[in-house]
Amino acid sequence: MATVNSSDGTTIAFERSGEGPPLILVDGALSYREGGGSSRPLAARLAQRFTVYSYDRRGRGESGDTAPYAVEREVEDIQALIREAGGSAYLYGISSGAALALEAAACGTGVTKLALYEPPFIVDDSRPPVQPDYARKLNELLAAGRRGDAVRLFLREVGLPSIVVALMRFMPAWSKLKAVAHTLPYDFATLDGNQAGNPLPAERWGAVTMPTLVVVGGKSPAWFHHGTQALADVLPNAQHRVLDGQTHMVKPKALAPLLAGFLTSGSESYASASSAAGW
Repeated sequence: MATVNSSDGTTIAFERSGEGPPLILVDGALSYREGGGSSRPLAARLAQRFTVYSYDRRGRGESGDTAPYAVEREVEDIQALIREAGGSAYLYGISSGAALALEAAACGTGVTKLALYEPPFIVDDSRPPVQPDYARKLNELLAAGRRGDAVRLFLREVGLPSIVVALMRFMPAWSKLKAVAHTLPYDFATLDGNQAGNPLPAERWGAVTMPTLVVVGGKSPAWFHHGTQALADVLPNAQHRVLDGQTHMVKPKALAPLLAGFLTSGSESYASASSAAGW
């Protein structure tokens, strides 16, 4: 493990693996390196071609945290990692981490290519919008020390069946989820109104001009397909791809070849390059 200091002095813990162009991985809600997040298994595959930076977002794992929270502070964390990587890097994010990576790219952080897997934007009526009082309820539960209830509220909001939510507390990962429950409002803040069923604000991301790949799983619900397509449509230099057979819990074995092909090839030919890579 290594660390960098963000602009506000917060210590951000990360792992570096592999050799090649730098690539930073941004996890989604409740995920961190020791908590079963997707970054470690994905990094293991991508390290064949890239110097991969897997990190704990602030408030999680071995990273510090500094109040008050703001999305801008998490963007500065990514900027600190990019400086550590030499001043420019590829950036990949999943779920709310994809929304955060998008904000970082919009801030001119030295992101040379951007890849996003299923940012949870709700852009129409293909699923109900997030309840208007979700953030208030979440913060009230956390203020009362009810971390488990906060995690359950989040899991219900993202659409897990009630029986699955009820059984989660008996699973080995439950304690790890509760350990970072206080960061759930951070993820909600990164989505900043883009879960209300409204069109995406095209003007907000006009600075995201680097080549961008927006990916959705072929077996994911329709609202993910609509949201990712809408995002690709409003970004200046984006392509939309469907990863057959995958859901929101995407398998690194399926995702890694697509990412590697996009990041190492011209944007018009990355699909054929990933097919020929022999992954």
